[in-house]
Amino acid sequence: MAGLLTGVLTLTAACASGDQPADGTPDSTPPPLASAVIVEPAAEAQDVPASTGITFTAEESRETTVALVDSAGAAVEGGLTADGASWLPAGALEYGETYTATVTATGDDDRPVTATSTFTTMAKPDQQVRISSFLGDGQVVGVGMPLIVKFGRDIPEEYRDDVQRRMTVTATPAQEGTWHWVSPAEVRYRPREFWQADSTVSYRVQAGGLPLGDGWYGRADLTVDVKIGAALIMTVENETKQMVVTKDGEKVRTIPVSLGKTSTPSSSGTMVVIEKLRETVFDTYDELGPDEGYRTDIEYAQRLTWGGEFIHAAPWSEGQQGSVNVSHGCVNVSMADGAWLFENTRIGDPVQVKGTERKLQNGNGWTDWNLSWEEYVKGSALPVESGASPSAGT
Repeated sequence: MAGLLTGVLTLTAACASGDQPADGTPDSTPPPLASAVIVEPAAEAQDVPASTGITFTAEESRETTVALVDSAGAAVEGGLTADGASWLPAGALEYGETYTATVTATGDDDRPVTATSTFTTMAKPDQQVRISSFLGDGQVVGVGMPLIVKFGRDIPEEYRDDVQRRMTVTATPAQEGTWHWVSPAEVRYRPREFWQADSTVSYRVQAGGLPLGDGWYGRADLTVDVKIGAALIMTVENETKQMVVTKDGEKVRTIPVSLGKTSTPSSSGTMVVIEKLRETVFDTYDELGPDEGYRTDIEYAQRLTWGGEFIHAAPWSEGQQGSVNVSHGCVNVSMADGAWLFENTRIGDPVQVKGTERKLQNGNGWTDWNLSWEEYVKGSALPVESGASPSAGT
């Protein structure tokens, strides 16, 4: 009997769980306050896009962390999105690799809970879309310069919001702004007002491995860092035939100009310098024919529109500059003023032309500033909140 009683007691102790005392009374400890669930990628998911983020829910959590490791246990760098509802890796994941995501939520009771998901990314796709930036790292541009991102093929409208969520701008100091799709293959970003002088701007497109429709995927991520220069703004008044140049709010030069004559007027609107050509040739024979066309050597040319409007030196019209419009739509200045402008301006410097017979056609150049802010935000694939800051990932 004594031996039998000992065996029963031993069995009872072995079956006791960690949630109740060994004497068999229920554990009164409440469950942790926080909870965490990984929504995507689902556990054991296959063929997951290499662009995937970790989407999760965490309730009653004072602190939430996300960790992602590959099959060898190596950690993947990344961070939470602006809304805190998902976590993005710093770059596209490897194709055909297995990863494990862990979300840890800690409530006010300091008791952490975790959720995990192990998934495998897709094989490298054959159809990949190239993503490019007009600007390069370290470039210094004017305060009117839009950030321009182009895609190697049209992005279907239903995919543009996904793309735009992966496009972030960080400006120092922070400035309100948004992306604007000018075409299915091109999207631009501008702040609400001109960039603040001497700002630093970084923009990123995390589209490597991102589905872009019809079986196409982003080829790689894109990151660009640029610098905004001084606020050099050129304002041209047709009434006075003068250009006033300001730098950081101070008038630095007044330049006599001759604009387009009545039959070929200059465009009124807000433009920016698109390109600068120290020497070039204007050839309009194909456009205007043998009777009206001309072929002329030009110096100190700065393009404003795709249609052929420039600021340039025109020594042949120096006698009319400041009094009469005689050009074919360009802003004519003297050789001395053309050289000075060429030396002091940058790509992206704003040019405002006022009071001519023709209004600037949107799309004829980088006409982002020719749209009001209310018009510009309509081109965003995502809702734009007033006061949204680039540093917050708009």
